[in-house]
Amino acid sequence: MISLLGLLAALTLLIVLTMRGMNLFIATPLCALLVALSGGIAPLPLPDSTAPNMVGLYMSGFTSFIASWFFMFLLGSIFGKVMEDTGCADSIVQSVAGRLGVKHAALAVVLACAVLTYGGVSLFVVAFSVYPMAVGLFRQADLPRRFIPAALSFGSVTFTMTSAGSPEIQNWIPIDYLGTNQYAGWQASIVVALFMAVFGYWWLRWMIQRAVRRGERFDARDNDPVPTRKSLPNPLAALLPLVAVLGISFALHERFETAALIVALLAGAVTAAIVGWQHQQKPGQALADAATGALIAIGNTAAVVGFGAVAKAAPAFQDAVTWVTHLPGGGLVGAAIAVSLIAAMTGSASGGQAIALPIISPIYLGQGVSPDQLHRVVAISSGVLDSLPHNGYVVTTIRAICQETHARAYPSVGAMTVIVPLLGLVLCIALFALGLS
Repeated sequence: MISLLGLLAALTLLIVLTMRGMNLFIATPLCALLVALSGGIAPLPLPDSTAPNMVGLYMSGFTSFIASWFFMFLLGSIFGKVMEDTGCADSIVQSVAGRLGVKHAALAVVLACAVLTYGGVSLFVVAFSVYPMAVGLFRQADLPRRFIPAALSFGSVTFTMTSAGSPEIQNWIPIDYLGTNQYAGWQASIVVALFMAVFGYWWLRWMIQRAVRRGERFDARDNDPVPTRKSLPNPLAALLPLVAVLGISFALHERFETAALIVALLAGAVTAAIVGWQHQQKPGQALADAATGALIAIGNTAAVVGFGAVAKAAPAFQDAVTWVTHLPGGGLVGAAIAVSLIAAMTGSASGGQAIALPIISPIYLGQGVSPDQLHRVVAISSGVLDSLPHNGYVVTTIRAICQETHARAYPSVGAMTVIVPLLGLVLCIALFALGLS
């Protein structure tokens, strides 16, 4: 009981501290210490002891995430900065603004993220690539920049991340446990994805327009890229780096998995440098800024992962997993609740799936639940409560990339990444209940 109270208190405290803007390198160890003390885990490594300890667990999660994702974060940041420094991002901005009109700036950002995410670029680094373009579009449209994280998140981690056919890991983890494929439940998935895309964009646009009516405008910053160039790369040529990233990632994803993204991002950065060679301004500074930004971003995310590693070692966590994975009710509803709650506790959609599926899949498959339906419900539900304020992607996007505060940006991010997927999940279960496979 004490361990459970400590775990819940630590999660609540982490969310509160994150919303208040505390540095995650301070907040996550403090909350991890609370979990450890309440769960009987030693805070420090003891001599001649092999028992788990808070420091070891935290650093194991922290360093393993960096080891797995460092080059993706670094190359994603470099790609975005090279696109900015060569003028490719500005060229795309002007072209999009001219064709769609500045009033559709948010739509352009959402579509750019959606294309990259569904094309195989990891959602962790899509924001790096699109942010320079987003700043330019929002500046030109004079829209409040606090909605940029919501536009980036909505296009990356909602209707694209968990839809049928998506190459993102959240759509692939269930395959190993359910014997399905990435297109499982595609009929219902199409309806759900269209609903989330249309309703979510309508809501995002409504929030932005309401803020504009209240007098909010784009607030420029000293470190923003300023469009003072006399010439820019051709818009079609400026798209070539994005095409390179998308094409290479899509072509190599199944064979090389994460290594394909490294190759794709490197190829995209090189292509951008070639296309905008004559338009470069400060390439050395761009690379330096990219490296710094990548370190901050991956450090923030790894800190949350470190906390999750300690939380998963607490006795209460295993008790909670057992409880949520044996909830009464229909198989699809029970699976949705179990995966959502575990994703909330770990702050990770993939973590919620990886922990819940080994337990729930034999139970629900044994009850006759359709593997395809279970696959789609698990995928969508993993993207509901994972996006609470302490989620690594949310922290990276809001703080490290967009340099916003949770207090300003998270309300719209939460609406897009928690409420919209939740409604999509309810719709998906209803469609399956009505017989749509």
